[in-house]
Amino acid sequence: MFAAAESIGIEPSGRLFALNSYENRVYQLGDEEGALWVLKFYRPARWSDAAIEEEHEFTFELAAADLPVAAPVKRDGDSLFAHAGLRFAAFPWLTGRAPELDRLDTLVLLGRTLARMHAIASRRRFSSRPSLTVERLGDDARAKVIDSGFVPDALTTQYARVSEQVIGRIRQSFDGFGIMPSVRIHGDCHVGNILWRDTGPLFVDLDDCMSGPRIQDLWMFLSGDASSQQSSWTALMEGYEVFGDFDSAELTLVEALRSLRILHHAAWIAHRWRDPAFPRAFPWFGEARFWERHIADLFEQLAAMDDPPILSR
Repeated sequence: MFAAAESIGIEPSGRLFALNSYENRVYQLGDEEGALWVLKFYRPARWSDAAIEEEHEFTFELAAADLPVAAPVKRDGDSLFAHAGLRFAAFPWLTGRAPELDRLDTLVLLGRTLARMHAIASRRRFSSRPSLTVERLGDDARAKVIDSGFVPDALTTQYARVSEQVIGRIRQSFDGFGIMPSVRIHGDCHVGNILWRDTGPLFVDLDDCMSGPRIQDLWMFLSGDASSQQSSWTALMEGYEVFGDFDSAELTLVEALRSLRILHHAAWIAHRWRDPAFPRAFPWFGEARFWERHIADLFEQLAAMDDPPILSR
């Protein structure tokens, strides 16, 4: 770690602290001048160099428009570095707290900021980043879970049946929408990827940025019963529509997108299980009760996708 930092001109003080990250390896590092840095080592073979560089360019584009994002540092025009066969990036250490999503003024400001981000994002397209598709997040995820052997024998048939039904219903939802909107989005826009500061939100970790509908960057801020979700949505839109227009038809995609996230999350853990960090973080993953709950969640999503959208303008 220290040698990697030195290779880009950072002189380590000896301070090194591992940060909470599963997909990549991320460390807080102190330098001799007292500054703190974040070194992010990318998981080998996950993204191509072009895909990572496109993520960085998207971040730089947002930062150049005065949008609050954590951007990597550049050295001689490069932001993706390599040392001892590992690719990494360096970021200044930024502080903040978790956003209070139960406050409507927080949601209004989030909506305003995301509208500005989407306005910049719509100016260009990704060429190397993935797209949000049923095949990638649904079909591939289901296959990984089935092939993993984690589903207990007594639940295998039930999982196979309900996951197939859920994916079929997601596909119907997408097909019923028509041509899927596709802009550059954060892709994993949830409370854990936002630092709240005196000036408002700071968006971090664009590692999952992709092409997809705007609603993907908005629906994860909604929780609770229908009334709570509607109140939160109204606040988000109050802010969003200051800087952008939102197609209310995308609200029909919320439960389908939630279903894809449920499928993909289980597949992600199964696929990464040989990484020692995953059994430590998810020790319950191989237990029957987890899969019973997971299957129940999928049945609930089937019902939710058949109901009218709970959100409205």
